[in-house]
Amino acid sequence: MLNDQELLRYSRQILLQHIDIDGQLRLKESRVLIVGLGGLGAPVALYLAAAGVGELHLADFDTVDLTNLQRQIIHDTDSVGMTKVDSAIKRLSAINPEIQLIAHRAALDEDSLAAVVAEVDLVLDCSDNFSTREAVNAACVLAGKPLVSGAAIRLEGQLSVFDPRRPESPCYHCLYGHGSEAELTCSEAGVVGPLVGLVGSLQALEALKLLAGFGEPLVGRLLLIDALGTRFRELRVKRDPGCSVCGSKHA
Repeated sequence: MLNDQELLRYSRQILLQHIDIDGQLRLKESRVLIVGLGGLGAPVALYLAAAGVGELHLADFDTVDLTNLQRQIIHDTDSVGMTKVDSAIKRLSAINPEIQLIAHRAALDEDSLAAVVAEVDLVLDCSDNFSTREAVNAACVLAGKPLVSGAAIRLEGQLSVFDPRRPESPCYHCLYGHGSEAELTCSEAGVVGPLVGLVGSLQALEALKLLAGFGEPLVGRLLLIDALGTRFRELRVKRDPGCSVCGSKHA
């Protein structure tokens, strides 16, 4: 049940008929893995912690650098040199002491990633490289766990939800195959801070919808964001029956 402090803390959220007490309880009972605590993972972690998601698994092997602070708003100047996981835990614990924070400071290999994904209800891919995204996608398909995937580079962002529980849902590999320009990192191509904040916030919103059970998740749809012109475009994405990752799962 929700205690008096939780009822007060989440009162504005509970007022929404789409969430209510039942939805808030579902959030409290949920376990989520956030892969990457950079520009995307920062708003994701902040909003999910504030919303009362009961258990957050925080995965990042990197340390905070001064160049991160332009966009990675979960970290601050005093965090430079700390692991991003420890920096995030410090901030999130101050925001919401009611939730559990599980640290994963080492890089997740295939076995450890599969083990963590099996423990949670949903995964958010906030990484910045294609190989990690492919590995996370494969683990989610194997475990049958929904994946909220976001990307942002330069002045362009992308967002989609892949849900292997739905036979019609594509996976990340259906959409991107063996790679794309998204393999570039922010350190190589640059990125504007509010754009990653926007994409990360939308990732958090999609996660809350899936966990609390309201709204229409972005399954089978790819949201494209043009920050330069402030334009949003949506593309329909179909599952590839011959996909080497998810094709056999629905055969």
